[in-house]
Amino acid sequence: MITLHHCPQTRSMRSLWLLHELGVDFTVKTYPFDRSLREAGFLALSPAGRVPALELDGEVLFETGAITQVLCERFSPEGLGRMPGHGERAAWLVWVHFAETISQHVAALTQQHVMLYEDAMRSPVVMKLEAARVGKCYDALEVLLQDGRACLLGDAFTAADVSVGQAVYMARHFTRLDGHGALADWYERIAGRPAFRASLPEGGGLYDRDFYAPWPS
Repeated sequence: MITLHHCPQTRSMRSLWLLHELGVDFTVKTYPFDRSLREAGFLALSPAGRVPALELDGEVLFETGAITQVLCERFSPEGLGRMPGHGERAAWLVWVHFAETISQHVAALTQQHVMLYEDAMRSPVVMKLEAARVGKCYDALEVLLQDGRACLLGDAFTAADVSVGQAVYMARHFTRLDGHGALADWYERIAGRPAFRASLPEGGGLYDRDFYAPWPS
């Protein structure tokens, strides 16, 4: 029995996409991005009040990197995952967790663009710095992908592509992919996957309205 506790257009989309890729049976409990995540029932699942939380056969997991590793070990150890002893294990772990490097900057940008409702609360300096930091993450991916590989580890699609792909999906709301042709091509390929499309929000989400123009404008 698998239950994903999910808010649309947050990091939990990463786990939702992976579950669709795995083709396993699961249910989704969807929450608004509000104080309901601070209620005692949800805190019993995720003590910091953050999504995702994943119930898996009586255990509760949180943190997307851990969820990715456990799900791959259980359901796709040599497909979407890379187990200890595999020659690509280290690279797989690096890129699975690199998604959080991107996401920490996206979280700061989400706060500035979305959660702070008054213009006086926002910092143009912070917004520009965090968007530029996302651009540096794009640079790292561009270098990796410039050799023409189809996916982050080569020709095989793995959970590393899911993790980083979801982070780039979020980041694109704030920082353009301009000047990162190989990255843009990779993103277009993975965004065409049925499991990616199945993980997109229905009826809007955090980013269902226009923001300040993405950097660089």
